[in-house]
Formats: sequence, C-alpha cells, structure tokens
Amino acid sequence: MNLKEVKVGDTVKVLKLTGEGPVKRRIMDMGITKGTEIFVRKVAPLGDPIEINVRGYELSVRKADAAMIEVE
Repeated sequence: MNLKEVKVGDTVKVLKLTGEGPVKRRIMDMGITKGTEIFVRKVAPLGDPIEINVRGYELSVRKADAAMIEVE
C-alpha cells in the first residue's frame, strides 16, 4: 500500500521510498524516511494535495509523490 491510498485519520509507518534521483532526495529531505510514522490529517477537496503530520510538523504532499511512499 502507498501513502496515496491511506484514509484520513490513519497513522502509518514508512516501509520504503520507490522514487528515483532528485524526487526521492526531496521526499527524504522533508523527513520522510524508512520507519517514520505519518498521520494523514486531511485531503484537499479535489484530492490533491494530501496534508500529513511528519516528525511533529505539518506537510502537504502531492498525490504523485505520495504514490512513491510505501507504507504499512
């Protein structure tokens, strides 16, 4: 399952990042790394972006980037 498929209000743990090159680096720079817990706060009315809590701060992630984050 990837982060794009997680429902609002759920907390998940990152298993791995499937992105390549600069995209993967940008996701990691935001603090999303293996083992990190992510809480899905809300999804925008049109479905993009997704607002999450990571390491104590709020972050908005595009659906395309969320699809590259595998979670459990």
